[in-house]
Amino acid sequence: MERIRRRAAGLRLMMILAYCVVSIYLSTLSSQRSELARTGAQQGRYTIQAGTAAGTIYDRSGEPLVNQKTVCTAVVHPTADAIAALLPHVLDLEAFMEKVETGRPFVCEVDTMDIDCPDVVMLAIPERYSAHQIAQHIIGYTVEGVGVSGLEYAYDTLLRQNESRWEVTFSVDGAGRALGGELVQVRYGANPTWGVVTTLDARIQRICERAGEQLEKGCVVVMDVKSGDLLGLASFPTYSTQTLSEALDDPDSPMINRACYAYPVGSIFKLVTAACAYEQGIAHTFQWDCTGAIDIATQWFRCHDLSGHGPQNMAQAMRNSCNPYFISLSTQLEAETLLDMAKSLGFGEETALTGTMTASSGTLPTLAQMRYPAEKANFCFGQGVLTATPIQIARMTCAIAGDGSLPMVRLVQGETEDGKTVLQAQRTMRETGISAETAAFLRNLMCYTAADEQFQGRPAYVSMGAKTSTAQTGRWDEETGEEWCHGWVTAFFPADAPQYVVTVLAEDGGYGNTAAAPVLRQIAGAIMGQVE
Repeated sequence: MERIRRRAAGLRLMMILAYCVVSIYLSTLSSQRSELARTGAQQGRYTIQAGTAAGTIYDRSGEPLVNQKTVCTAVVHPTADAIAALLPHVLDLEAFMEKVETGRPFVCEVDTMDIDCPDVVMLAIPERYSAHQIAQHIIGYTVEGVGVSGLEYAYDTLLRQNESRWEVTFSVDGAGRALGGELVQVRYGANPTWGVVTTLDARIQRICERAGEQLEKGCVVVMDVKSGDLLGLASFPTYSTQTLSEALDDPDSPMINRACYAYPVGSIFKLVTAACAYEQGIAHTFQWDCTGAIDIATQWFRCHDLSGHGPQNMAQAMRNSCNPYFISLSTQLEAETLLDMAKSLGFGEETALTGTMTASSGTLPTLAQMRYPAEKANFCFGQGVLTATPIQIARMTCAIAGDGSLPMVRLVQGETEDGKTVLQAQRTMRETGISAETAAFLRNLMCYTAADEQFQGRPAYVSMGAKTSTAQTGRWDEETGEEWCHGWVTAFFPADAPQYVVTVLAEDGGYGNTAAAPVLRQIAGAIMGQVE
């Protein structure tokens, strides 16, 4: 505490000395002003642009995602009285003193609007981004007033078509110094109401961002089962517009929106293989005795349980995530049929979020590649060349949780003039996916899997269907010698009347049940009103 008191005393002394220096300087300046004022040919008007505000980006209920708060902005005629009034409240003292020394009017930020001085004009100007900006990867950012990523880029023309401006005009002498006693003109802007209405739910977005903090790298996607609307989308690590250069140099690439990037999928893809088997009429009858490994064309594929799971039907194999079961099952299915089923559930297809924001299509093996037994074996449990985005996985889960049709993913509802009414709202649409009967079969498998006592993703009193993945990457930790794996989980809830889909990716995070499922549990519990 004594150290803090000494620092505070030192700061006060520095401010007093600064005030004294400035007062002497301004006193000298004042004695010269009458002479400068007589030089009429050199007098003029000087307008300071104190700030601007572009159009607003809203959540689905009209809550602003930008322009949420205002900044206390002082436009200063640097007299002794003005400096005395402002010194205790300036946020950047060094920059403030440099501006004072010029003797010209200037703008600075302070910590209060309660500045009572005739030589200071106080303006409350909207702050584009907050210190902890919500939905940063969706909002994007600007450079020198131009959108360069996210919605800022996609809707740059709309958002900046008619910016609000706050301006103060002074009468100045030939040196650009404000003349005392002259009328100051103020142009007040307004917090813009026009802009873009997204599908995001600010409450759910905040839930995702809090829960996802436990992910070193990864993302969370929350989607409305019926409409395909993105209710929450958070990528980790995140970044701040105030430290863009640091984010660009960060080896963890915080500026990447990981929900739009494709990754190895792992065992979640077993749902596709199960759907194919169901439509071929063998899902209920096929069984396999897992001994811990299976030989396909002289190549051995091992189960994560090296001792084997023993006799398995499909429900048991899905809950146990038994690779040999699904590899053996794939030998009963045609390669083309498996590929077609993957395509019908949205794999290999780009996801357009806006005209400029598109999620990757991921990769599917070719039919020629699938003719190799080992490639087909890898494919059936989500490995090999297969990759997909978290958005694709969430969309597939929506089809399973619904009537089998695939929703068209929607991020933007449309434009608005008043922040309330959406003009020419984009329609929600669906594509043919799988049959309603196949979807119901997969739902039952996911509900049975989520009911496992070992599953870490289900909150108490929330029913759900879920599937985890631990996807191999082919990359190894040089220190431990262990392979880096992506942990996944995708789920729908409530089980009896699905409303929400949550997909979590823990990039390089390890096992899906330990790295991704706990994030799901926190999100699902919070959405459904539970606090753990």
